[in-house]
Amino acid sequence: MLSDLSFFFFSLIVLWLGAGLIVYSLERISKRLEISTFAASFFILGFLTSLPELSVGINSILEKRPEIYVGNLIGGSVIIFLMIIPMLAILGKGIILSHQLNTPRLIFSLYVIGLPALLIIDKNLTIVESLLLITVFPILFYSMEKRKGLLDHFRDKFISHKKETLRDFFKIVVGAYIVFMSSSILVDKTVIFANNLGISTFILGLLGLSIGTNLPEISIALRSITTGKKEIALGDYIGSAATNSVLLGILTVINGKKVVLENHFLITFIFTVCGLSLFYYFTRSKNDISRKEGFILFIIYILFFIMELA
Repeated sequence: MLSDLSFFFFSLIVLWLGAGLIVYSLERISKRLEISTFAASFFILGFLTSLPELSVGINSILEKRPEIYVGNLIGGSVIIFLMIIPMLAILGKGIILSHQLNTPRLIFSLYVIGLPALLIIDKNLTIVESLLLITVFPILFYSMEKRKGLLDHFRDKFISHKKETLRDFFKIVVGAYIVFMSSSILVDKTVIFANNLGISTFILGLLGLSIGTNLPEISIALRSITTGKKEIALGDYIGSAATNSVLLGILTVINGKKVVLENHFLITFIFTVCGLSLFYYFTRSKNDISRKEGFILFIIYILFFIMELA
């Protein structure tokens, strides 16, 4: 058990380093190509910080334990909105959420993020439901990109900075490989821990592994605190959580059959909806979260953790 724990935490450190390489390289690309902060964080950083979840998902399919990636992806979205952002608000004595979303886009984004929790209430995720998850993300992407013109701008700037950008893309590929290999070990150890502790792999993915695979998002939050920047790019967190939803659909399609889950998921759905609704209420007018509001969201996560574990 001790050796398994050692490998688990070593893999988390390696995953952190790989994800850090990805984030650092992406920041260089976004500055060089003059991509707006929101566009870069939502479309690019939001996807790349979800690479650990994708790696865990592929490895869990190979291990024939798809419930791991279901718990990990749903738990990841809960972690982002009920733990990471509230933690930043608490430690930073309130934060400003930098985003360029009008009310309809913000509501639709939160709907895409919360949809997986709704779909697993009946204890399974079918191929048809997975296709729905895959479909809603391009709609969200189009509504954002149409306004920003991200793709055209990216293409024009890439041509003039091709050599440097390709070098950074290579670093991203290296970081992705490191993340994938460390995720493979994390999946193996998660199965071992679940068996030894008598806990379902879904719950362990929901409450434990989801924290590890969100280390890139946590590192962004910690960096904001250490540098004294109270304004964070909400685009990254919304983009990452929305990417979790589409990854859930893609991985289930790759799995080739519906994923049957043992646990009762009404609690997960209730807390997800409650958390996202409060998040919207706190940010809809003033685009910030106070320290008090951060405490409220974090307490909801603690209650969610206790009730799911119980």
